Amino acid sequence: MSPSPSSHLPVIIVGGGQAGLSMSHCLQQAGIDHLVLEKHSAMHVWRTQRWDNFCLVTPNWQCALPGHVYDGPDPHGFMKKDEINAYLAAFRRKVAPPIREGVAVRRVSPRVQGGFDVITSDGEWTADQVIVASGGYHQPIVPRLAERLPAGIVQLHSEQYRSAAALPEGEVLVVGSGQSGAQIAEDLHLAGRKVHLAVGDAPRCARFYRGRDVVDWLADMNYYDMPVTEHPLREGVRDNTNHYVTGRDGGRDIDLRRFALEGMELYGLLQDLDGSTLTFEPGLRAALDHADRIYNGINAAIDKHIASAGIDAPPPSVYEPVWTPAAERTTLDLSSSAITSVIWCIGFSPDFRWVDAPVFNGRGDPVHTRGVTQQPGLYFLGLPWLYTWGSGRFSGVARDAAWLTEKVTAFAPRHLQPEEAVTC
Repeated sequence: MSPSPSSHLPVIIVGGGQAGLSMSHCLQQAGIDHLVLEKHSAMHVWRTQRWDNFCLVTPNWQCALPGHVYDGPDPHGFMKKDEINAYLAAFRRKVAPPIREGVAVRRVSPRVQGGFDVITSDGEWTADQVIVASGGYHQPIVPRLAERLPAGIVQLHSEQYRSAAALPEGEVLVVGSGQSGAQIAEDLHLAGRKVHLAVGDAPRCARFYRGRDVVDWLADMNYYDMPVTEHPLREGVRDNTNHYVTGRDGGRDIDLRRFALEGMELYGLLQDLDGSTLTFEPGLRAALDHADRIYNGINAAIDKHIASAGIDAPPPSVYEPVWTPAAERTTLDLSSSAITSVIWCIGFSPDFRWVDAPVFNGRGDPVHTRGVTQQPGLYFLGLPWLYTWGSGRFSGVARDAAWLTEKVTAFAPRHLQPEEAVTC
């Protein structure tokens, strides 16, 4: 039975996704009373904001939520949408979290005497400690020029896209070539739709190289254990766009150049709208070359690892472009084109305005060390590169939740601490 509003709790967790429920699992193991508050329903993003053919881009063996490691028949495969939701539903059943769903947190603010006031759509609580596990993808980014597109064009953000069949007949403009943009462009392309893709500066990587999934090689190279403090970019890596690749049909590269050979129209970054004419920056060639340099650079690092470890593996290779734009198109007249839909795939922005505490930088991102802020008792969990590459994914959130549990336990009033430490 969840506590009623206006009661006090040692810990409140905001967010009922994989991060919030991972934290709940660890706190239960440590014997710390808590409550999870979720605006919608637990794991709702995975059910409601993914397209029909969505699948993981990392192999199933990396699904390692606390106490819930993937144990299915295909550890090197890539779970599809329904399988992901089944995996997460099973995790929820295991955790059996104390959760109130359909409760939006409107304000978290420190109290003068210590602890926090938590104001929600369903009343008020107080808590000694608060863990913000609502992720960092809150506000879909759509440029203001979208307001000036012809009224007859259907516009969707990537979180709203479901399938090619759900769109009106005609050609489709996809804006953005990160993981979602590249995969949605591929989904439309495979469905036989004519796709126009505005390419950004997202890098790419190989799916398989020298006989193994690239993720397997990088795991052996301890890349996924590298803390953000040891990454060459330090905290700057949190701003990086994810590499595009796919797990579809057993996994493969996404090669935008090959799509172009097959009829997809590629452009540089979308710049503006002049009347009915979209304009693009003349940077397509540079963007494709940049993505290929990252691709070959990752493979070269794997080559070095194989050589230093004396591993017997198939011979190395270097990707050579299969297509290069002869001339870059920098305009697209919507009035004379057959485009009937635009899919905005340029990401999300965080929105932590409801956290009324001095823990944010000038861009509104929380300042923390491995999730611990300068505000005593306030923590963040589930953010990209909170500590490692896997912090915002199924592979690394368990480690982060266990770490924060230690901090929560150490901070808790003495009478609330468990007699023995419990690992989750």
